[in-house]
Amino acid sequence: MDKTLMSQDGHTRCAWCAVAPGELEPYHDREWGFPVTDDQRLFEKISLEGFQAGLSWRTILAKREHFRAAFAGFDFYEVAAFDERDVERLLGDAGIVRHRGKIEAVINNARRAVEMVEREGSLAAYFWGFEPPEHEVGVPQSLTTSPTSIALSKDLKKRGWKFVGPTTVFAFMQAMGLINDHAEGCFVRGRVEEARRAFSRPR
Repeated sequence: MDKTLMSQDGHTRCAWCAVAPGELEPYHDREWGFPVTDDQRLFEKISLEGFQAGLSWRTILAKREHFRAAFAGFDFYEVAAFDERDVERLLGDAGIVRHRGKIEAVINNARRAVEMVEREGSLAAYFWGFEPPEHEVGVPQSLTTSPTSIALSKDLKKRGWKFVGPTTVFAFMQAMGLINDHAEGCFVRGRVEEARRAFSRPR
């Protein structure tokens, strides 16, 4: 199956953008796959990937600004202080996905993120320590998990994180640039490759 499609603007993009071009193309062109070191953005993304479980990314993306407002901009130090009153507040917020287990997981993971920064120096240093070898992924968009996503998921769970299964973690790795999974022929693939070459890996 062809993993690219020509868009109305004449650019060839990953075919998944065609579901909702107006919403997905800007995200695809400017964010997806570009390497990220900002801890808050990394925490936001792994939280939203957890919320996506069983849903579409389009659904989550449409609600992203609501999620940011509800979860203090995904400042994990602030979210770590959330209590049961915040859980109830979030369960009443129609702008987000109202799932108690996922909401409680984000709060739990914020506390684990604070611990991780204390131990590892930053979330970025930890996550980029799991950047897989290039040969692991192979043909773009042919996998939903990988040996590295399985290993990362296992390690996060050992550290007490929740809603971080191998598929969720693999989607996080795709989005945050730990791999370049743009389809061959997608006009953004080369841009991501350049960004990854110029990127200084955190230590």
